[in-house]
Amino acid sequence: MGIVLKQSLNNTIVTYIGFAIGAANTLFLYTNFMQPDNYGLIQVILSVSAVLTPILAFGVPNSLVKFYSNFKNEERQDSFLTLMVLLPLILIIPIAIVSYIANDAIGNLLSRQNAIVRDYVWHIFLVGMAMAYFEVFYAWARIRMKSMFGNFMKEIFCRVGQTILLILLWVKVIDIDFFINALVGFYLVRTIIMKIYAYSLRKPHLNFKLPSNWVTIVKYSGLIILGGSTAIVLMEVDKVMLNNFLELENVAFYAVAGFIASTIAVPTKAMHQITYPLTAKYLNEKNKSALKELYQKSSLTLFIVSGILFLLILLNLKELYELLPQKYSGGFMIVFWVGLVKVYDALLGNNNSILFNSDYYRSILFFGVLLAALAIVFNLWLIPNYGINGAAIASFSAFFIYNTLKLGYVKLKFKILPFTNETFKVLALLIVVGAIFSFVSFPFHPIINIGLKSILMIVLYVGILYRFKISEDVYGVLNKFLNR
Repeated sequence: MGIVLKQSLNNTIVTYIGFAIGAANTLFLYTNFMQPDNYGLIQVILSVSAVLTPILAFGVPNSLVKFYSNFKNEERQDSFLTLMVLLPLILIIPIAIVSYIANDAIGNLLSRQNAIVRDYVWHIFLVGMAMAYFEVFYAWARIRMKSMFGNFMKEIFCRVGQTILLILLWVKVIDIDFFINALVGFYLVRTIIMKIYAYSLRKPHLNFKLPSNWVTIVKYSGLIILGGSTAIVLMEVDKVMLNNFLELENVAFYAVAGFIASTIAVPTKAMHQITYPLTAKYLNEKNKSALKELYQKSSLTLFIVSGILFLLILLNLKELYELLPQKYSGGFMIVFWVGLVKVYDALLGNNNSILFNSDYYRSILFFGVLLAALAIVFNLWLIPNYGINGAAIASFSAFFIYNTLKLGYVKLKFKILPFTNETFKVLALLIVVGAIFSFVSFPFHPIINIGLKSILMIVLYVGILYRFKISEDVYGVLNKFLNR
């Protein structure tokens, strides 16, 4: 776990810097510098683009990681990498043609409740294409065990761009149309920069000779489209469907609450950047003991971090909403349900990596498709009845079923679970800390209250973890830090 923990910590720092910028944008700049309906429009554009991304990427990011280590000589690697760069065009080109021919029809489909969305079909396609190829070149870097720069570009670059654009919008240098066009430009530029960096790590030499196992690679990539689409649909379908049932401003309110909860997922995302290629390596080498150790240690570490983040957010949420405009408050239930999803995701450790890099990926992908359909059904049922809270409950329900199935499937096929005795010790500790601090309140400014309560919670939580050595990895990091 040494390289995992080191790069995970570096990626976590970068990701949290990105989230800090995103927090400033989402919680303060967007809410004060932009009308809720315009903010909702931007969220719809980015959410639909995210749903489109795995389709346009044609599963290439996953295929790069899974198959690259199988090619030992440079000529075969060039052949494989050439296929990976060109494969997304199989869907990008026809989808671009369809978008051009059926622009009005697609616009009408997306704008049933909010007519303004009709004018942004091409913006959605361009952002989706940029996101897709960014992920391709990011995976290109990750197979060289270089994930930090890509993580910086993914988490920070476009958020800084949004900060600049929001300030320009506030001082009336630009209008909302320029803002949206420039935002698309940032996503395109990010992809170009990532491409240059990836090629600097492994300069490509075009080789149009297909790899000997190209049929297997293409089949895998095609099936991964289903898996990637499932994960994205489960994460983004709520905002897309809110657009079809409620006014755009509700998408903005939901996005703010969802962003608050999404901070729980930062360590999970950071660790996955390095556990994914390591999992593929262990599976290719059939090293089951190393795979089990990685599975359990990644689960415990992520549960320790995500659990306390969940408590910190919930127990400080009242004070946080006091800092926001009144119309954005009232999202406690959204934060609660979406936050539970993120904690469950963390508890699974590198479960996704095991499934998508194993020979059993086909079955779980079809489970995912069924559950994506289930998520849509939940949203169709719950949003009209419960509004934005219904969207959060629908997301939790779909993810709970999906994650439980993945957990059971790995147990069935690999005979391993991510849980250990330490998992339940951490759960008990979280319950105790949550119970104690749910009654703690201070009569100060909200920022002081948040800071003071958070410090006390972290000191108690980390102190007990360290004293009883509940996690070897966490104890090692803390011990090294304290020795310094």
